Amino acid sequence: MSGWDQRLGLLVTEPWADYGLIDSGGGRKLERYGPWCFIRPEPQALWQPKLAEWTANGEFLGGSDEEGGGRWQFSSEVPARWVLSRAVEGAGEVRFYGTNTPFRHLGFFPDMGGQWDWMAPKLQPGAKFLNVFGYTGVASLIGAARGAEVVHVDASKKAVAAARENAALSGLEGAPVRWLVDDALKFMRREVRRGNRYQGIMLDPPKYGRGPDGEVWSLERDLPELVSLARQLLADDAKFLVLTVYAIRMSAAALAELLAEAFNGVGSVEAGDMAVREEAGSRLLPTAIYARWAA
Repeated sequence: MSGWDQRLGLLVTEPWADYGLIDSGGGRKLERYGPWCFIRPEPQALWQPKLAEWTANGEFLGGSDEEGGGRWQFSSEVPARWVLSRAVEGAGEVRFYGTNTPFRHLGFFPDMGGQWDWMAPKLQPGAKFLNVFGYTGVASLIGAARGAEVVHVDASKKAVAAARENAALSGLEGAPVRWLVDDALKFMRREVRRGNRYQGIMLDPPKYGRGPDGEVWSLERDLPELVSLARQLLADDAKFLVLTVYAIRMSAAALAELLAEAFNGVGSVEAGDMAVREEAGSRLLPTAIYARWAA
C-alpha cells in the first residue's frame, strides 16, 4: 500500500507587495519585481496573453533552463540590484536583493512563496533547520527570523555570499546561521556520521550542478540518496521536509512515492504542482513540482 493518498495537489503562490505575475502567454511571462517589470521565457505558458501590450524595463532573450545562454536586453536603466521583502508569519519580514542574473533569474525564486508560508509556522525558536541548495537564502532568512538555528548549504560561493548580504539587509547578520559552501551529498553524509539532526529540511536541487571541488550532481541519479540522507537527518521531533524540482521530466507522483518509501508510514506526504497566480485574474502558471512530508 502506498504511503500517501495518491491525490496530487496544487500549491499556489499569490501576488504580494514586491512581486506579481502580471501576465503570461506565448511562451513568455511578464513579472513585477518591486518597481521593475521584466519579461522572461516561460515554455509552460502555452496560452495567449490577456494584455494587448506588455511594458517592461527589460527582457531576457534566448536560451532556456536546459540549454543555458541568452542575455538581458533593457529598455530603461535598471540598478544592479534593488531591495525586496517578504512577510514572515509571526516574525515581521525578511529583505533580500533582486538582481538580473546571467541565468535569467532575478536573484530568488518567487514561486517558493507558498512553501515559505507553509514551513514558517513549523519553525519554532531553537529548532534546527537545514536548507540544502539554499541559493540566495530567502528560506534561510525566514528560518532565522522565526528563531531557528539554520544551516545553509550551497556549492556556489557567489550564492552563499549573496545569502549573507541578504541576511545583513534583513538585520539577521548576528542570527545563528552557518553559511557553508559545500557539496550537498558530501555535507549530508558527514552530518549523518556526526549524528546531527534537524526539525526541518528544505531540498531545492537543480537538474545538473557541480560542487565546489568539481563534484557532479545529476538529479535523476542522485535524488534517491539525497532523500535517504535527509530522512536520516530528521530528528524524532521533526516537523517537515520539503522537496521541490524544476525543469525535469519527472512527475510529482514519483517524488511522493520516493518520500513515502523513505518515511514508511510515519507522518503524511503530499505532492503536486507549484504555480503562481496572475495578478489580473485566476489563471495559474505552473512552474515546478513538489513533494513534502509533515509529522
